[in-house]
Amino acid sequence: MKIARLFIAGRLFIAGLALAGLTAAASAGTLDEITKRGELRVAVQTQGPPFSLVGANGERTGSSVELAELMAKEMGVKITFLDFDWDGLIPALLSGKADLLVADMTPTLARGMKVAFTTPYMYTGSTVFTKADSKFKTTEDCKAKGTKIAVLLGATGEKEAKTAFPDADIKSYKGGGPLLLDAVNNGQADCGVNDVSAVKGQSTAYPAGTFTIMPDLLSKEPLAFATRYDEPDLLVWMNLFLNQVTIDGRLQKNLDYWVNSDAWKKDH
Repeated sequence: MKIARLFIAGRLFIAGLALAGLTAAASAGTLDEITKRGELRVAVQTQGPPFSLVGANGERTGSSVELAELMAKEMGVKITFLDFDWDGLIPALLSGKADLLVADMTPTLARGMKVAFTTPYMYTGSTVFTKADSKFKTTEDCKAKGTKIAVLLGATGEKEAKTAFPDADIKSYKGGGPLLLDAVNNGQADCGVNDVSAVKGQSTAYPAGTFTIMPDLLSKEPLAFATRYDEPDLLVWMNLFLNQVTIDGRLQKNLDYWVNSDAWKKDH
């Protein structure tokens, strides 16, 4: 009987430890931390319209920015945006400076080794663009040996350009997509490769007809937001959020305004 009582007592002790562990895990999740802090910290690209940009009045705005603001509203907390160049987004997330990142980021397998991505919220692809008066009229023309092609350091377009244009001179730029447009416009590069939504949005800062955007895409890629793997509760919530705004139409309204048209330009 004594052995049996000791066995039962041991089992109860172990069960108690397990329950305490579950309780601690439940109370120490990222969502709980965000709620107690009263603030959602979001990493965004410094300049990457139409997903993230500083408007004429100095306000941070854009497609991804507005979706992040909706997240904070649904959480009942304030939001703080942390601006980074493209190649600084993931390091900012991994360092704990940000709770999540929102950008026009493709959830590649390589990136997935570092951060946890949500389900895709839209699909896009990389495109090639040139100056309107350039001798490069098609994507095929850009394959000529020695063609100078501007890409964004660390972006999907950098990898795709190296594959699609093996004989070209790939020039990687650290920063945001507008740098690629500047490089092509200034003659530093013959062509540029970037996400088609970004190219269309960012090219509106130039006079109409400045660039030719090739109609064919180098790829079809999903876009997703990301958080850390040690924030599973936040990842689940973000997926729930994206599902909800898809169902109630808020996501489509956002994309129609920011991505599928240039209507936002007159307002910002």
